Amino acid sequence: MKRPRGILKNNATALLFISKIINPVIVMLAGNFSFYYYLFPKDEFDFLPPRYQMAILIGTLFTILIFNWFDLYKPWRGISIWQELRLVFLSWGMVILVLALISFFTKTSQDFSRVWIISWWVFSLLFMVVFRLFVRLSLNYFRAQGFNQRQVIIAGAGSLGAKISSRLQIAPWTGIDIIAYFDDDPSKEGGLINNIPVKGGLGKIGSFLEKNSVDQVWIALPIDAGKKISDLMHLISTYDSVEIRLVPDIFDFRLLNFSVSEIVGLPVLNLTDSPMYGINIVAKKIEDLVVSILAIILLSPILSIIAIGVKISSNGPVFYKQKRMSWNGSTFNMLKFRSMPQNSEKETGAKWASKDDNRATRFGGFLRQTSLDELPQLINVIKGDMSIVGPRPERPIFIEKFKKEIPDYMNKHLVKAGITGWAQANGWRGDTDLATRIEYDLYYIENWSIFFDIKIMLMTLFGGMTSKNAY
Repeated sequence: MKRPRGILKNNATALLFISKIINPVIVMLAGNFSFYYYLFPKDEFDFLPPRYQMAILIGTLFTILIFNWFDLYKPWRGISIWQELRLVFLSWGMVILVLALISFFTKTSQDFSRVWIISWWVFSLLFMVVFRLFVRLSLNYFRAQGFNQRQVIIAGAGSLGAKISSRLQIAPWTGIDIIAYFDDDPSKEGGLINNIPVKGGLGKIGSFLEKNSVDQVWIALPIDAGKKISDLMHLISTYDSVEIRLVPDIFDFRLLNFSVSEIVGLPVLNLTDSPMYGINIVAKKIEDLVVSILAIILLSPILSIIAIGVKISSNGPVFYKQKRMSWNGSTFNMLKFRSMPQNSEKETGAKWASKDDNRATRFGGFLRQTSLDELPQLINVIKGDMSIVGPRPERPIFIEKFKKEIPDYMNKHLVKAGITGWAQANGWRGDTDLATRIEYDLYYIENWSIFFDIKIMLMTLFGGMTSKNAY
């Protein structure tokens, strides 16, 4: 008995088409609403001025283009709502940025009310978010009730196949219903995996597809089962409207920003990748410049006092330069307020800082304990050597040792080094467990966002600078 596919499922294309129409309509309505609500005289009627009409029209056209560019009209089944809303925010922000550049180069920015521009941006974003939330929550509700489901069978009942069903069962809002497993291991036939039956060997998939309504076959076979995968794909392709999904057996590897891309027509799995690409690079650069410049301006009296204190406490320059490694293995001279006597490593050579290190001057010890010696790195940020937030940079001489001892150590260089980081904000500084610090660094890279950076900056400001492990 074949299961009904459902009204929502049959009209999925129509829903995507409606979404393509709704966003430009929202931009037009929000532009008009902002004008009439804030700028329109209350005691007389007037039409929207031509220059405003043209701005809204151009904004609508760029909304269509840029939203398509950001893939906002693809099916979002199984994708987090926050990922979707983040792309809406970035896409609409890009539209406004393009309009601002156009007005700048055409010298027409003075022709528009700043209140109207801000209101248009806010109302458009608000209405888009409300629309997306309404659609997403509605679909999630119907899927949780058993409607709008995708009937899926899994080829492969090993650990990978079991992991798939366990994850999907705690997320019914995805609308993915696994109805059967198939595996060539005879001991598994007739058994249950997460309450889902194993119907038999891979050879029985064909007869199952003939008798049942199946939308997708997910292949979850070991990475060395290439011949089986090829034969299975050929078999499934002979059945009408059955989609094939391959879940690669790679989850025992350390994945950072795992994604799929295409190069000269070839699908490429990116197992470790930097989050710093496209608009993210621009956002991170703006964050670094704004925060570092403001910090230098606000802290200039403190910086001056520290410089005088360093000069008085011992002979030598105010700043200490030390070669460190950052993004993509590039090296730079990291600045610090000098906390030790000049040439303190001349006899000992490069030495890892520890609690029993008594080389610092009395004033230098205070600077190191409060992390004030790190403040000159704001200059490194402005120069582009570092970021405000990122994994702390290390000296190349120590990196040669650490990369052989600590798994995935070099992956910390997928982003720029930072003045502070997720590890430091949580107290993992100085002579603490290096493997744990790397875990924190890799978590930061995997979960990077501007909001995450802000959280780390606040944690550092209100507690991380005076950690007991700072020395």
